[in-house]
Amino acid sequence: MDTQDKNTGVGVPRPISDGSRLSEEPELLGLAENTILTAPSDEISPEKEPKKSPTPFQESMKRLMRDKRAVASIALIVFFILLAIFGPPIYQHIGSPYQSPISGATVGPDKYHNPFYQELDQQDQFISGQHWLGTDSIGRDMFARLMQGLLVSMSVAILVEIVDITLGISIGVLAGYYGGWIDNILARFTDIMFAFPGLLFVILLTGIFGTWADDHLSSIPVVGPNGNARLLLVSMALAFTAWPIMARYVRGQTLQIKEQQFVEAARTSGTANTRIILRHIVPNLFSIVIVASTLNIANTIVGEAGISLLGLGVQSPGSSIGLMISDAAGRVDTYPWEVLLPSIVLALIVLAFSFLGDGLRDAFDPRSKD
Repeated sequence: MDTQDKNTGVGVPRPISDGSRLSEEPELLGLAENTILTAPSDEISPEKEPKKSPTPFQESMKRLMRDKRAVASIALIVFFILLAIFGPPIYQHIGSPYQSPISGATVGPDKYHNPFYQELDQQDQFISGQHWLGTDSIGRDMFARLMQGLLVSMSVAILVEIVDITLGISIGVLAGYYGGWIDNILARFTDIMFAFPGLLFVILLTGIFGTWADDHLSSIPVVGPNGNARLLLVSMALAFTAWPIMARYVRGQTLQIKEQQFVEAARTSGTANTRIILRHIVPNLFSIVIVASTLNIANTIVGEAGISLLGLGVQSPGSSIGLMISDAAGRVDTYPWEVLLPSIVLALIVLAFSFLGDGLRDAFDPRSKD
């Protein structure tokens, strides 16, 4: 055997000379035929694209949707928001007009379903078809006033959270990213704010400037003259005492994020600090900010209700959940539903935001359960 035979004999199938050899090895022939018939082809069965793995945000939302308490809380919060926004105009078109026994005028649902309309002939009525949740001590519709109170609570919560998030992220990021004397100054200022009692500051501010707000801020179109002028003071006071908690959370998270490799890579490549903060630090603060904001909304609503309950917030004829509880507190023995209805709504709102905040915290940080 020469060199040519060696080279050509390795791995090369020998040709079949006659048909007798095929009949001796039928299994091999069938295997070859099947192999040829079932061979994959790009035209017949193209390769399927691999499924994209879910992002961390999508994984967090899946964990949130598996939390039944959080899902129920979201549904309840959405219901209250829609009721506060769209409920009053719809409610004022439901009902039949009647003849007022006092003034003799025809009163339609646009009037007696208004939260500010008083009908002394219909004081302290129970639940009926005309007044779905009854009336208060001066004949005002309880359901209309409750929806107005929900709108007030949600408006104050939104205003407070806007200031809370803006100040908390700005101060927390600056203190955590730069450190040094900037961190020392901002941290000491935050400690001073923590040491000052928040509720006392709200009472002090509304007590001193409440009358001034009634005289000068009632001309603002959004606020109006219906006793809501002090809402700006209440919102400002609550926001001024709420942002230090947000700043502390953001500062701690920023200290961790700035040590990550992608931030170090951006800094090494010569990226400006402002761009690093806006492109890399702030977007990664989403989870901690949304959780802290949700939990703070519950405290804000309770704070606003407490201030109005003390008579320093929304003034009559305005409507607030705390003001409704305060007005009906003296008649709890005779007309208990006037106190129970706003109290139950307030408890449901606070519980809903608290459960939602817990659900968001567990969804975005599963290690918090351990």
